[in-house]
Amino acid sequence: MVGMRRSLLAVVSLLVAAPLALAGCGDDAGKPASAAWVASGTPSAAPSGSPESGAVSAAPAAPVGDGSLHVTPVTGKKGVPVSAEIGFRLSGGKVTSVVLKDEDGKAVSGALREDGSSWVPAKPLKNSRGYVATVTAVDGAGQSRTETTSFTTMAPGGRQTGTGFYLFDGNTYGVAMPVVVEFNPGIEKKDRAAVQKRMFVKSEPAQPGTWSWTSSGTQAFYRAPKFWQAGTKLTVRIALGGLPTGGGRYGDQDRSATAKIGRSFVMSVDNKSKHMTVVESGKTVRTLPVSLGRKKFPSASGTMVVMEKKRETVFDTRNEMPAGEGYRVDIEYAQRLTWSGQFIHSAPWSGPDQGRRNVSHGCVNVSAANAKWLFDRTLIGDPITIRGTEDKLGYGNGWTPWDVSWAEFVKGSALPVPADLAAQEGQA
Repeated sequence: MVGMRRSLLAVVSLLVAAPLALAGCGDDAGKPASAAWVASGTPSAAPSGSPESGAVSAAPAAPVGDGSLHVTPVTGKKGVPVSAEIGFRLSGGKVTSVVLKDEDGKAVSGALREDGSSWVPAKPLKNSRGYVATVTAVDGAGQSRTETTSFTTMAPGGRQTGTGFYLFDGNTYGVAMPVVVEFNPGIEKKDRAAVQKRMFVKSEPAQPGTWSWTSSGTQAFYRAPKFWQAGTKLTVRIALGGLPTGGGRYGDQDRSATAKIGRSFVMSVDNKSKHMTVVESGKTVRTLPVSLGRKKFPSASGTMVVMEKKRETVFDTRNEMPAGEGYRVDIEYAQRLTWSGQFIHSAPWSGPDQGRRNVSHGCVNVSAANAKWLFDRTLIGDPITIRGTEDKLGYGNGWTPWDVSWAEFVKGSALPVPADLAAQEGQA
C-alpha cells in the first residue's frame, strides 16, 4: 500500500522560517519537521575545513604580490549584508588575529576558514549597524602588519529565501543520514557556489564529504563517499541568515545542530525472493517476507533512507488515485521512504502474500509482528535498498543521495571537490 502522493515542489512551497511542519504526502502529518535554531557557535566546518572553536588560528593567506595586506569590506562601505565575512589577501605570511567590534565596542566572535581566505562571524551581524574590523598578520619577511576597516550593514527588509534543515540537535541518526537543506524558491545555478560556501559540516572522526544539488536547486544533500561510521558526531551550521541568495533575495536565518550517528542497521529487499534482509553492525540478524507493489503500482527500486516514523497514521488516497483505487485506512508502524508515499508498514491483510507475490500500492508490506520489530529498532537515516522492481527511484524523491554513485554525486557540487576526495571509492 502506498500513501497519498503530493509533488515535492508543492510541499517545498510551504517552507517558512520557523521550525517547519510541512504538509506532506501519505499520511496525516506530511513531511518530517525540519530543525530551525539560530546558530550560537562558530563555523563547524567549511568546504576546505575550518577551526573548531572561536579562537582565531593562523592560516596561510592568498598572495597578491605587492606585499600589502588588503581587507574587505572596504572602509566606508554601506549596505553590507549581515552575512558579511572579513576577507583579506596577503603576500606571503599568515594572519595572526582578527578582531571585529560593533559600534558600541562589543566584540563579535567568529573563526577563520582553514584556507585563510576570510574570517566568518559566529552568527549574522545586526542590521543598520557600524562595525570595525582589525586584521593583524605577519608577512613573508616576518614583519607585523595591521589593517583596519569600517563598514555599515544594510537595513532590515527585502525578500527572503525560505530554508529547511532536516537535522535535530541532540538526536541520533542512522549511518546513511544525509545532511539535507531545502530552499524556497530554489537556488539558481549561478548562485549555488556562494550558498554552498556557507553550509558547514564537520564530522568526528573526520569523514570528508561534499554537497550536491538537485537539478531544481530546491534541495542540497551532504554525504561522504561511504556511510558514516557508527558513533560519528556531526556538527552542522547552515549559515545563510542575511546571505544574498540571488534574485534580490536573502537567506531567512542561520540554522545549526549537533547530532550523533548510531549503530549500523542496513535493510535490503529483493523483489525476486520477496524477502528483506536486515544486517546490524555487520551481522545478518533477520530475514523476513515482504509484499511489494503490484505491477500497476510498482515499488521503486533504489537506495532510500528512513525519513520519518509514525506509530499510527492514516493513509488517504481517495483524491490522489483513479476512481475505485483510492482508499482511507489506518496504518501502524509506518516508516516513510519517499515524498511520493512509499513506506514500510504493517499490513496484516497481505500476510498470506508476503514472501510470495506483490499486492501493495507501492509500499513494503510486512506482518504486524515484523513491522513492530523493525519499528522498534530503526533510526531516521537508516538505509534500505530495494532491487528488481519495475520502477526506479527518482532523484530528490526523498533523501536520495545514496541512490547514485559517488562519482555522480560529486558532479552536483557547486564548488570544486578536491581531486583526492572525488577519486575515492564510494558507496552506492
